[in-house]
Amino acid sequence: MLVLEHISFDVQEGSDNKEILHDVSLETGSDSFLVITGPNGGGKSTLAKLIMGIERPTSGRILWDGRDITDLSITERARLGIGFAFQQPVRFKGLTVRDLLELAAGRTLDTATACAYLAEVGLCARDYIDRELSGSLSGGELKRIEIAMMLARNTKLTIFDEPEAGIDLWSFHKLIEVFERMRENTRGTVIIISHQERILEIADRILVIAGGRIERDGSREEILPALLGAADGCRHYRGVRS
Repeated sequence: MLVLEHISFDVQEGSDNKEILHDVSLETGSDSFLVITGPNGGGKSTLAKLIMGIERPTSGRILWDGRDITDLSITERARLGIGFAFQQPVRFKGLTVRDLLELAAGRTLDTATACAYLAEVGLCARDYIDRELSGSLSGGELKRIEIAMMLARNTKLTIFDEPEAGIDLWSFHKLIEVFERMRENTRGTVIIISHQERILEIADRILVIAGGRIERDGSREEILPALLGAADGCRHYRGVRS
């Protein structure tokens, strides 16, 4: 279970402090599928980075399975079963897809097991298993390989920061299919930072962050109609219809 207690985060801008997040409290159960959305600049990605340990909160606590992890490093959090997928996946020159899956799993994988992870994200294993992680792979392919890596790690909490960024429409539809399968076969908690309607539609719970504060929090059925109404009426949440 992830618990955020009164999290605030400030950055220094010249001689002034700029508040990015203010008094954010959040609790997720196990095996939940949460989408965090809201206008650009509202603090969504910052919150994801705070959970992973990329940034440290100015105040407040972060608890994971009852343990205070506020001051733990990214590596220490990863060892506790927390995974993070960046907006732009990192390209590892010289490594093959199989190498990356084995690094994620922490063990040597037989071909059938490695291929099963790729199949789960909709990739034909024989076309990818021995491919190098270089410029020959598209952004959509890298996104799905990164998700396969998360599956191999078997993380208890997986965070995706705007997974739709930088991919074409065809790859986006494939990505949605992957997330739909993840939701149906959730092994732990999944948190996705996104403003895409298709991703919001598969959430169990939607959290809206605006101006560094939690504006709304509830089930998909409670929150999504209001978001879509806002998007149609004044386009307050840009991209929600994309």
